[in-house]
Amino acid sequence: MTQVYGVEDASFRAAGEYEGIKALVDGFYDAMEALPAAKKIRDMHPADLTESRDKLTRFLCGWLGGPRLYREKYGPIAIPRAHAHLPIGEAERDAWLLCMEEALKAQAYPEEFKSYLMAQLFVPAERCRMASQAMGH
Repeated sequence: MTQVYGVEDASFRAAGEYEGIKALVDGFYDAMEALPAAKKIRDMHPADLTESRDKLTRFLCGWLGGPRLYREKYGPIAIPRAHAHLPIGEAERDAWLLCMEEALKAQAYPEEFKSYLMAQLFVPAERCRMASQAMGH
């Protein structure tokens, strides 16, 4: 039977809840630091990624149907608007997605969940690109 994701907290649970999402985010930022294709987006981040890691982990918890940990600590966020000041084109969007794809390789998620997650993550990544372009980048 195929697992249904995106309903209530199914995706949050499939991702391993907080600890699983934290491991995914750590893998994501590790990939960002290691992959030559990600150098430009890495340079858009602060030298110390501690807060970036925390923010993405907390955001993904809520985005995947779990507790809204980002809002509890940092307040509300609109992802495209928060990234609109950055020069994000197709290459940057794709580098971000590549880092996430690389991070997913190390996770013991079912392949169908990995595919689902990549398809879902394309949406906010593309919205960030569109917001950046609208700002004239």
